[in-house]
Amino acid sequence: MILVARVGAEQAGLRLDDGVKQFFPQYSKGEIRRVIDWGGCSIGQLTVRVASRTLKEGDEIAFGVMEPERCIELVYQKGDLLYEDKDFLAVHKAAGFNSQRTPYQLKGTVEYAVEMYLKGIGLKEPARVVHRLDRGTSGVMFFPKNKQAATLISRLLKEGKVQKTYWALVSGSPDLAQWKVDAPIDKLSKFRYGVSQSGRLACTVFTVLAEAGGVTALEAKPLTGRTHQIRVHLKHSGFPIIGDESYGGIPAPRMMLHCRSMRFTGPRGKVIEAVAPIDTEFAALAPELERLVSPA
Repeated sequence: MILVARVGAEQAGLRLDDGVKQFFPQYSKGEIRRVIDWGGCSIGQLTVRVASRTLKEGDEIAFGVMEPERCIELVYQKGDLLYEDKDFLAVHKAAGFNSQRTPYQLKGTVEYAVEMYLKGIGLKEPARVVHRLDRGTSGVMFFPKNKQAATLISRLLKEGKVQKTYWALVSGSPDLAQWKVDAPIDKLSKFRYGVSQSGRLACTVFTVLAEAGGVTALEAKPLTGRTHQIRVHLKHSGFPIIGDESYGGIPAPRMMLHCRSMRFTGPRGKVIEAVAPIDTEFAALAPELERLVSPA
């Protein structure tokens, strides 16, 4: 929820946190300062993270309210990285974290944590988000470390030259060991997508990895890069992802979709690849699937 207020003469000169308290008295000063610290407050569309910022008449304040349980610190150290060279780095995004900043949050996102890592190694580059994973999806995320690398990987992604492999857990048993879904995807509402003839071309290849205990582990290779593509195509196939309740999946601690690996050819013909292990919640749902939890 985003609350908006405009500073009048009576609030001019106040600290930001005092002004927000006047506008929205239902929130405590502690809650207000937490929102400001986590990047959920902006003035004139610019994020402000200093509670003592002085307000001016006419300032427009946007105050984004986020659940306290989503305020989880995220820090990447060198040993946490899946891959790093002078041009790229790859991290393992855990389920439950946003890939990039939102109107509610900066701190605690993968983008912010990567930017802090880059600053920590002496780079003055921003964390450029060239591809995203949904909040509920875990796995590999690549970040370029300079403009040239950003241009390269953005082009490769656009041309479909980045090989992505996902793992998904679904209920039931598909009739085929492998199948391809070639069905266009369109936006149906603010947060939902679906197969529609008016949509953009989308193609995904699915392969059964293993089955046990009523759970099937699938490998998904998206040949295009549409929003929610794997989720929509699995729903279209009659096998929504476990935990993906938005698309008909049965409840689970998390959405069981994981970006297992990404691979592409970098500068000077170098093959660049990162592989991310699955988390305990993913593994626990299908403990019999030993091939999933064994090292790559």
